[in-house]
Amino acid sequence: MRYLTTLALICAASTSAADLTVSFRDGAPKDRFTLSYAGSCALEETTVVIDLGTAPAGLIFDTTSAGAGVEVYQPLEWVQGSAKTSDVADGDTALTLTLASWTPGEVRAFTIDIDDTTSNRQITVDGSEMAGATLRSGPHMAQFDASGAATLQLDPCTS
Repeated sequence: MRYLTTLALICAASTSAADLTVSFRDGAPKDRFTLSYAGSCALEETTVVIDLGTAPAGLIFDTTSAGAGVEVYQPLEWVQGSAKTSDVADGDTALTLTLASWTPGEVRAFTIDIDDTTSNRQITVDGSEMAGATLRSGPHMAQFDASGAATLQLDPCTS
């Protein structure tokens, strides 16, 4: 029994959390997504999907002057770090980011415009309207909460 307890403690000590948090902040004229990696090991290339289509507020990306969005529009622009991104057409509800290797504590951020399609304030989206949108990476999924944040608990780091 003592052997199993010792083995469990060794296994627990050799792994640690690897969490990716994405937070949304409304801004004028650009909304901002900040991606923060909290882990104890570097990660290889990671693909992340931000899916607004699961939020009840009917959120869409507004990237051009023509199309589904209203008034102000903004294409995706990296403002801290970078990543390969899927094409984002005006009115799309999902965005795929392919992030090259990550180091612990690394932060990346991009701006884009998001509109809602269910209220009279279509050009202003707050964190509570992000609630229900999803963040996915492989088998891992998290929902954005009313503060506009979602945290993916990735596979733990092993040492």
